[in-house]
Amino acid sequence: MRYAIGIEYDGSSYRGWQLQRDDPSVQAVVERALSRVADQALRVTCAGRTDTGVHACGQVVHFDSESRRSGRQWVLGANRNLPADVCLLWAREVSGDFHARFSALERSYRYVILNRAVRPALRSGKAAWCRKPLDADLMHAAAQHLQGEHDFSAFRSAGCQARHAVREVTGITVGRHGEDVILEISANGFLYHMVRNIAGSLLEVGSGERPPEWIAELLDQRDRTAAGVTAEAQGLYFVSVRYPAVFGLPTAAALDGATRDT
Repeated sequence: MRYAIGIEYDGSSYRGWQLQRDDPSVQAVVERALSRVADQALRVTCAGRTDTGVHACGQVVHFDSESRRSGRQWVLGANRNLPADVCLLWAREVSGDFHARFSALERSYRYVILNRAVRPALRSGKAAWCRKPLDADLMHAAAQHLQGEHDFSAFRSAGCQARHAVREVTGITVGRHGEDVILEISANGFLYHMVRNIAGSLLEVGSGERPPEWIAELLDQRDRTAAGVTAEAQGLYFVSVRYPAVFGLPTAAALDGATRDT
């Protein structure tokens, strides 16, 4: 049987999603917990790998198991065996042609910037921090240049293994919520560090160092060295993944009761 699950995690204590030889990873603790429920060793495949310190509130993975369990059994059983900073949100049996990565139509990320003069204490590790006053309206205006299909080479970090840099941004906003400036971005796919590189460049616009039109110039130049720095990882959240409706998976807006038996 093939199953899909939704996962939430605080990435502060992990060297990212992917299995590591000597360092802790989210994948390792998830596979260990699911294997105990299944009474057999399991391997999982995720919708999108996250880096060290990056969080998720809607990661999706799939795995195959000979052990038949209900969605509720997978969730409750795995959560009993997971550390406090990782939990399953839901589980569903899916058809064999479902693939957490390749079946995805759209992925969404959120980048949270605490914008105040004093560093965070309670939210340390949960938000980026910028002491300079930021103009969220200017950042939003600049971000609109990224809407649509473009070559995002200017926001692609070295080490990216994608065959090309063309991606379609289907939605992007920047807004202020009290002391927080929040970037929301959705696309059909993302390049290595793409969101953090975009955030780093938008921070230069928000602080008045660059005009909003600079973002359009970066797209045209396709030169990573001309863009802003890579923003810190701790402000980044993998929010959700959208799949074809035929798979019947919960959406980000409809998770209430998602742990019921399937």
